[in-house]
Amino acid sequence: MELAGRVVIVTGASSGIGEAFARLAAREGARLVLAARRTGRLEALAAELPDALPVTADLRVPDQVDAVVAAAAERYGGVDVLVNNAGQGLHVPVEQVVLDDFAAVVELNLYAPLLAMQAVLPLMRARGGGAIVNVSSNTTRMVIPGIGAYSSTKSALNQLSATARVEWAADGVAVSVVYPSITATEFHQSLRAGSMRGGAHIQAHSAELVAEAIRRAIETGDAEVFPIPPEAGS
Repeated sequence: MELAGRVVIVTGASSGIGEAFARLAAREGARLVLAARRTGRLEALAAELPDALPVTADLRVPDQVDAVVAAAAERYGGVDVLVNNAGQGLHVPVEQVVLDDFAAVVELNLYAPLLAMQAVLPLMRARGGGAIVNVSSNTTRMVIPGIGAYSSTKSALNQLSATARVEWAADGVAVSVVYPSITATEFHQSLRAGSMRGGAHIQAHSAELVAEAIRRAIETGDAEVFPIPPEAGS
């Protein structure tokens, strides 16, 4: 699916990967619905883009997820692409995980994408298909002490995505997963708890590189897309 003329919802759009992808999609001629909690930054970004609707939302709240999708339907008549990018880290050893922290991260990293996928599916079916891209993490393919709680939420998202991909294939809805590695964004400054552990020696990806991977997922419909293919990074 090409981005030109498509209605695209981007969550976590006020900074980092979400912002970078929103700018890329705008250059391609997409019509955007930008969702995030930070109203000022979201509205400033939307004002810079030719056709973008900012919707302030805490995606851990089901009614607010529904409101984002409803705003897209009201403004543009439907949805072609959903990019589930909003997420938060929890970087502490397993024995130190606080249940309230874990629950909050599960709500944002797993429940919110599920609810958004369910909300857009009828609209995509009505248009004959669509593309859903769930932004996961390359940590799900490793065992890294100190981030088990975070990576477990993304591992669950991977499985949810793979199953939805099979279930919705007949509807023409392609569900893809993008696997960023460490990315040069504000992510590690806004962890739910803990701090960056290990990986300091790894060259961080740019948000723009990950945005290109998201575009590639939309265009190809591939099940899995890496900003840098595994063989290239080996």
